[in-house]
Amino acid sequence: MPDGTALDRTKLLAARYRAATDRPYLASALYSLTVVPTAAVPTMGVDRHWRCYVSPAFVDATPVQELAGVWIHEAAHLLRDHHGRAGRLPAADQRDHARINLAQDCEINDDLIADGLPLPAGRVVPGDFGLADGQLFEAYLPGIPPQPHHDCGSGAHGRPAPWDLDGKAGPCVSPVEAEALRRATAEAMRGHERARGHLPGGWRRWAQEVLEPTVDWRRVLAGAVREAVAWAGGAVDYTYRRPSRRAPALRGAVLPSLRRPLPRVAIVIDTSGSMGEDDLAAALAEVTGVLREVGVRGDRVSVLACDADVQAVTRVASAEQVELGGGGGTDMRVGIAAALAQRDRPQVVIVLTDGYTPWPAEIASCRLIAALVGDAPPDPPAWVETVRLGPTPGRPT
Repeated sequence: MPDGTALDRTKLLAARYRAATDRPYLASALYSLTVVPTAAVPTMGVDRHWRCYVSPAFVDATPVQELAGVWIHEAAHLLRDHHGRAGRLPAADQRDHARINLAQDCEINDDLIADGLPLPAGRVVPGDFGLADGQLFEAYLPGIPPQPHHDCGSGAHGRPAPWDLDGKAGPCVSPVEAEALRRATAEAMRGHERARGHLPGGWRRWAQEVLEPTVDWRRVLAGAVREAVAWAGGAVDYTYRRPSRRAPALRGAVLPSLRRPLPRVAIVIDTSGSMGEDDLAAALAEVTGVLREVGVRGDRVSVLACDADVQAVTRVASAEQVELGGGGGTDMRVGIAAALAQRDRPQVVIVLTDGYTPWPAEIASCRLIAALVGDAPPDPPAWVETVRLGPTPGRPT
């Protein structure tokens, strides 16, 4: 080493072995870290390639049990994809990597301390800033004032550190391998909890999010609507309003040209007594917004309010123009049949419902999307494209 201090590799690796033995669900992640000795790092730090930069002086001064906690702390930065999440922060926040690192350490250390892990002096916890335990670093960040802080490396805050090696220098873990490690670790945590019955709350939440990620229903619904509209709009028809470009080659003949008309869309809204107004308003606003983006608007969109019968049929350009009526029983078959019986037959039908309704017995002659609201709506027939919206935040379940 430049400062003449040699790394006590035996002590460092003994600490990693202790960490992996005491918490076997972290073993794969811990042993995927490549050790890089350097006097440039103040303690220990990681980069996004799963290289762990280690100060020999820090290893000499730190007991093995505390080194084991630091190993787990650094692995947690990578397992929780802190550098990736930091890259999604607003640009102004990204520039203050010391505050980001502090917030990330708060997210990790409260879990490690609750798990009984000793950490070196100087570690930070949410209580140091008057913040509650158990939050993600994005929630902690606004409550942390600017101040100096030791650097856990680019694998934490995402900004290049002075000691970082070139991306391809030495062993490294690829992004695909990192995702596989995260999933394997989450599965090991779930197995450990079933066998031993104990897992820190932060790790339990993290494992659940990795294995059962929360999907933004707005993005799913928007994708389904866009795809259905593109599918219907891909149909072509012949028109004589605009002559074919091949017509000049055939004297005396008028050739039609092909056109791609915008599809007509019907939105069938379940207005039965079991539906919540907040759910309907949120879903309808998303649907009409997507239709507006793809150019389907005005008289090409019809909305049918339906419980056990069709209460109203309107042509709308925005969600504010919809008037919902009903409040009785539920039978979306009536609404779907009425939509398809319109003079301007729709190519896409979107049904907003809680799912407690009969469905048609056969595949509809159009693209049919069911947007299901509520906690646990029953499944529609397999041939119906389904998007589960879940409960509206803040609404009692």
